[in-house]
Amino acid sequence: METFLFFIILVFLIAGRMIHIRYVKSDNGSASGRSFAGTLLDKGTSGEFMIYSHLEKLGEPNRLLPHLHLPKSDGTTIYIDLVMIARTGIYVFESKNFSGCIFGDEDSRYWTQTMKRGTKQQFYNPIWQNESRISSLKRQLALEADAFKSYVVFSDQCTLKKMYVRSGCVKVMNRSMIVREIIKDMAELPDIFTPLEINQIYSELVPYTHTAAAIGQARIETVRLE
Repeated sequence: METFLFFIILVFLIAGRMIHIRYVKSDNGSASGRSFAGTLLDKGTSGEFMIYSHLEKLGEPNRLLPHLHLPKSDGTTIYIDLVMIARTGIYVFESKNFSGCIFGDEDSRYWTQTMKRGTKQQFYNPIWQNESRISSLKRQLALEADAFKSYVVFSDQCTLKKMYVRSGCVKVMNRSMIVREIIKDMAELPDIFTPLEINQIYSELVPYTHTAAAIGQARIETVRLE
């Protein structure tokens, strides 16, 4: 029994060390402004890092930009969880590291999370949240709407129920489905960016991944649940 427990602990430590190395080497760590431990302990940031880890598997020429803080004309900033620039477009990710059952409609202001004991809570429509992020990116990059794809990604601990999404450029899924869905998109969609253009867009946006500490949390725009 002691040998078995030792083996389990050893496997856990090795896995944790591998994740830590990947985190340190990635752009996600420096862009978030958080330590590895701080990322794992923060539910939202850990969910974003897990999405980033999945997308890293797609390799080049795709470029990833986590934790973007784009400036707005009123002096505030808008936060974007993660952006991937690919040949077929700019993929904008809204991460929801939730559990329970999720009920939602593309046209409804609020969605519902139901937990095992029957407790319910509402949260603002994440598709609408991502639309505001994409609008800011469109203005920043001076690109048309068809260049952007909206991905709302829930934890694998979530069950998505009665999910009504009709827009072709919007997808709602569990985290484990990301790579498969994007590979499918890339196979079906035409290329709109060359590798050079991908790098140009990346260079234009990358300065906005390192501004979180400077602007302060109080100046980051949050969605008003009205």
